[in-house]
Amino acid sequence: MTAIASENSEVTVLLVDDNPQNLKVLYETLKDKGYRLLIANEGAKALDLAHRHRPEVILLDIMMPEMDGYEVCERLKNDPVTADCAVVFLSALDDLASKVKGFSLGGADYISKPFQSQEVIARVDTHAKVIRLERELQARNRELVSDQARILNSISEGIYGLDENGVIEFANQAAAMIVNCPVEDLIGKNFFDLHFATASDSDACLPVMGTCRQGVAEHQRDIQLKRVDGAAFPAEYRATPKLDNDELHGAVVVFRDITVELNNERALDEARTLVQEQRDQLAHTSRLTTMGEMAAGFAHEVNQPLTAIANYARVSGRVMAKEDPDLSLLHETMEKIEAQSHRASEIIRRIRRFMKKPATGKEILAVPMLLEDTRQFAEVDMRNNEGGIEVVFEDDLPDVVADPVQVQQVALNFIRNALEATRAAGSSAPVEVTARRCGQKCVRVQVRDHGVGVAEDAEDKLFHPFFTTKEDGMGIGLATCRSLIQAQGGEIGYERPEGAGACFYFTLPVAGAGAGADACAAE
Repeated sequence: MTAIASENSEVTVLLVDDNPQNLKVLYETLKDKGYRLLIANEGAKALDLAHRHRPEVILLDIMMPEMDGYEVCERLKNDPVTADCAVVFLSALDDLASKVKGFSLGGADYISKPFQSQEVIARVDTHAKVIRLERELQARNRELVSDQARILNSISEGIYGLDENGVIEFANQAAAMIVNCPVEDLIGKNFFDLHFATASDSDACLPVMGTCRQGVAEHQRDIQLKRVDGAAFPAEYRATPKLDNDELHGAVVVFRDITVELNNERALDEARTLVQEQRDQLAHTSRLTTMGEMAAGFAHEVNQPLTAIANYARVSGRVMAKEDPDLSLLHETMEKIEAQSHRASEIIRRIRRFMKKPATGKEILAVPMLLEDTRQFAEVDMRNNEGGIEVVFEDDLPDVVADPVQVQQVALNFIRNALEATRAAGSSAPVEVTARRCGQKCVRVQVRDHGVGVAEDAEDKLFHPFFTTKEDGMGIGLATCRSLIQAQGGEIGYERPEGAGACFYFTLPVAGAGAGADACAAE
């Protein structure tokens, strides 16, 4: 006999007994208790019903022909579909050995025949509630596991869960994609043997080993890992100890393939190097252009001492041609020749220093000396523009760290522009070059003139490439100046002064004050 005796959506109870009378009694006992009752009078049919309906409770007679209750119970527990059912044995066998055997096979309870109705009801009710709660809990656990799996599989970084020996207990889909191996094949493999060629020789210093064995968190970048096919790839990983009540149980490793990232970084570095080379070349070209503009003035500057030397040489010759030469006059003349030679040499030295390409490294510079050197270099422009230059600096001005050639180029550019603007305005006021400390980390150099000034709509574009306010300008001078000062870690800018004229400034990092690419940014 196989039957569904009553319907109830909450709890299903399967009654199994080869004795029809017993089945009837059980049915009568439970029929009005709100259960969905299934009935079977032999083991095979009981297994079939149990597999199809997954009853919460099975009241199972032990002594049955062909297949006894023990075998039915054993097969129920071996079937994943029915393994969680609560099997309550019904038997007249009341000895201890029979009960122990029943429990050893997975039985949940034991009711002796002849059974009492109230006892059957109470035990079925108890086991039904337990099984329902267990199934709800299992469903909830499966839901949580599923949620966790979805979350972990949605992460683009590979994730491993390792035991203390490095055996992979968990891997997400990203990890499988990175190492070219299905998740199910990764589970059980040893992380160190899988990813490190030297793991079989020595595992003492392998990445993640310290996390697995000592619980030390790790983070490393550009580590070479192996894929399953043996190909290596650069990776970044974070390893976190897996702890349970302070007891170490391995590590969680989050890693990613950074091949593309490293390639991009190398390309970016190459691009930066190329840009810097182009900037240096542009700055050098700008200096050559400046020298070309100043060539006539410098030719005049050098020609003066050379002419004087020639004249003094002729005087010396005439003195020496006399029968009684005036040695005192000859000595004085020779000293003048030497002085004019030094003057010519100094002019040429300044030209050569300005013309040379900047050194690869920065130097510690005294700003007053650098500005005075620049002022002397600008004397040609000063005379051509019939102007003046006044250099003022604070006492105890700290040294700065910068490339002297590049800084001098910027200062000279500002001063020449200021002299030209002053002449265009017909002013006789000298160009003011000042240097003062600006905060704790910077020295500010400022060039202020009383010339024609800068139009308001041009202020924001002054340092843009190819923007110029001069009719014959190319618009690369101030743009080059900005590039040069930024390379020193300083800032450059323009301020509209009170009254007429213009004020350009730049800052340089103080030596020993944490100079860097943005040393003056916070000043």
